[in-house]
Amino acid sequence: MKRACVSESAATLPNVDQSCFHVPEQRLLRASEASPHQPKILMLYGSLRERSYSKLLTLEAARLLEAMGAEVKVFDPKDLPQPDGAPDSHAKVQELRTLAAWSEGMVWCSPERHGAMTGIMKSQIDWIPLSLGAVRPTQGKTLAVMEVCGGSQSFNAVNQMRILGRWMRMITIPNQSSVAKAFLEFDEAGRMKPSAYYDRLVDVMEELIKFTLLTRNVAPYLVDRYSERTENAQELSKRVNQKSI
Repeated sequence: MKRACVSESAATLPNVDQSCFHVPEQRLLRASEASPHQPKILMLYGSLRERSYSKLLTLEAARLLEAMGAEVKVFDPKDLPQPDGAPDSHAKVQELRTLAAWSEGMVWCSPERHGAMTGIMKSQIDWIPLSLGAVRPTQGKTLAVMEVCGGSQSFNAVNQMRILGRWMRMITIPNQSSVAKAFLEFDEAGRMKPSAYYDRLVDVMEELIKFTLLTRNVAPYLVDRYSERTENAQELSKRVNQKSI
């Protein structure tokens, strides 16, 4: 089969700005030098209960990530105001945004309440800006999603968080964790008991580290877009920072 000539093919695309049209290259998907530091993972959970199973699952996952060589930070949502209920300068908002900017990957874990993620989980995500100027703080970063259920296993919360991850332009890994009857899966000390749910948790964290190591050095290339190359920085900043509704 004859390979099409790129220049000839481009000539048949009159709507394309040739100066901004780039053919994806395999070589650019290989980092010239791997980052030597530990993968940086931010963990968010969606409950304020004293014995919060989403928090316990998050802490169990954090132990696994640290054992796999990651640097892990867990955000405590207590005292985080509702979106638009306080200025961006609020201390907890600034703490969350600083951690989001620091991270190379994230884990979101929510209880399922009334068939959805909790408002506490959603509020944290809503406080993370989709854009700051022409920069998108979460774009190209990896994401793992998990949920805990009070009854039978469900996937409503993780499915919602996947939609949010895509909206935040994150690389959401294929695997996920949903723990049914979570109150039976942790001992009095808050440690997760051996089970198929625990084994799945190990799988998810392992996959998150692999995807983070695979993509973190080439994330800028992965999210480089033709539509944005055709805009100058001022126009891009104006578009992505339209007044929120």
